[in-house]
Order: sequence, then structure tokens, then C-alpha cells
Amino acid sequence: MDRLSGLTAFVRTADLGSFAAAGRVLGLSASAVGKAVTNLERQLGVRLLQRSTRSIRLTEEGRLFHERCRRVLDDLDDAQASLAQAVAVPRGRLRVSVPIVSYHLLLPVLPEFVTRYPDVELDIDFNDRIVDMIEEGVDVAIRSGDLPDSRLMSRSLRPFQMLLCAAPSYLERYGVPDCPRALDGHLAIHFRFPNSGKIQNWPLTLPEGEPELRTRTVLSCNNMEALRGATLSGLGIGCMPDFLARSALAEGKLCTVLDDHIDGPGRFHLLWPSNRHLSPKVRVFVDFLNERLFAERCEALPVAISA
Repeated sequence: MDRLSGLTAFVRTADLGSFAAAGRVLGLSASAVGKAVTNLERQLGVRLLQRSTRSIRLTEEGRLFHERCRRVLDDLDDAQASLAQAVAVPRGRLRVSVPIVSYHLLLPVLPEFVTRYPDVELDIDFNDRIVDMIEEGVDVAIRSGDLPDSRLMSRSLRPFQMLLCAAPSYLERYGVPDCPRALDGHLAIHFRFPNSGKIQNWPLTLPEGEPELRTRTVLSCNNMEALRGATLSGLGIGCMPDFLARSALAEGKLCTVLDDHIDGPGRFHLLWPSNRHLSPKVRVFVDFLNERLFAERCEALPVAISA
């Protein structure tokens, strides 16, 4: 038996007054309990119990040791109980990394999550930088695009659509394009990917062999919120996700153009480190967003990401 087993055998024997009674509680034979106590005494170099044919009693050293061991085992029981409760009840700090633009999706549903899981503390980093979740200790991330990291698990959310939008004031000045080629000469507001610095292509379907569009870039930026603001101000035509443009479209502050020529589906993914034991706080957050973030039903089970 290991040392902890020897301590347990000793404390139970001292509590109950016999090896047999301790064995019944521990599920061991009386001889196994006696052997465990003897081994513990040998390790400590002191006799803990006085044995006779009729009784077992503590020595003075055994009495002092028993008091300390009882506190140690009680603390261990409390620690195990606390761990069991922590596993059963989602609790603790949950670090989440999400694109800045996703606050339009998250903020309306987060109050429900906080109400449902009051012991989970959300720590959300709204940042378009692609973080290393393993190195930076991030529990869950929301990302779009390619997902090459095989150390992560992923659950896909519903697709969204990229739209070409412009303010009515801009369209009054420059006209409404009726085909992709009619965009030549228009002012463009482009999104620049924060990590690569590349400009996001507009998701237009052009006939094969057609030359590239000859728009004039009036602004490029690495923040989709800034792109939306510049588009609302009438600076030019901007490309943004449907959920970002939704309220402005409903209020007539933006109009879409060339809807029949757009092929721009996108998709967000929930990511988390691929651990064998998924913590309760991560599991409930992933399940909650899968349930509430979009109206359409998403994938039911996580899948590993291929490298």
C-alpha cells in the first residue's frame, strides 16, 4: 500500500478500535489493514498502536499523529468534494477571444448566459488578431476562414453572407451599378486582414476572362466596424457581413448593390483546445452559443480540425 493508504488504515483503525472494523469500512481484510499500519510505523520509525489480544490503543505518539492525520484526511475529503462540485457545476473564469465585429452577435445573448451560469466569469477579448489559444491560455475563440490548427476542436455555426453596401447619398452621387462591370470608376472601401495585411476581395462572380474591376480604393482598414462607419458616411461602397449591415439596411441608412452577382458565404467557428476532459464552463459556453447565437440549427458534435 502507498503512504496515503497507510494513513487511512491507521486513522480508521484508531477511530474504530480494531483492524477488522477498519477493514470492513475500507473493503480490506483485517490482515491487510494491520500490515498497512505496520508498514507506516516502519516508515515513521515509531510505534503508533499498542496491540494486545483483546484491544488496540494509541500510544502517546500515535495519539498526536492521529489528530494531525485526521485533519489531513478531512481536508482531503473536502478537496475531493470541492472538485466534484466544480466538475458538476460550471464555474470560474472563461477566457474568450472573438473578432471585434462579433459583438453584434454576442452582446444580445450574453445576459441569458450569465443568468443561466452565474458562477462563470466571462473575460472576452474583442480583437481581430488571431491568437495562439494554447500559448495564451484562451478557453474558447470565434473565428472565420481556414482553421489549420490540429490542436483545436471546432464546431461550425450557421453561414453568413457578405454584402456590397453603400449609403443612399453615395448612390445618388455616383449611380447604382447594375452589373459588376459597372463598378469601374466607383469608390471602394476595402477590409485589410489584420494578420496577413492582404486586402479582402469582393465576392463578385465575373464572367471568365473578364479583366479585374477598376474601382478606386478610397480607404482600406483592418477593422470591420470602421469600414461600416465609412460606408455609412457615404465615402464609398463597402463589403461587410449581413449581420453587421442588418440594422442599417432596415433603417434605410444603407442599401445593398449587385445582390444577384454576389457569391460570398462565410462561416464562424467555435474553437477550443483539444483536451480529453472538457471543462464544464467550456462545454456549456460552446453549447449555449451553438443553441442561441444563430436561429438555424448547427452541427451537433465537435469535429477535429485537420492540419
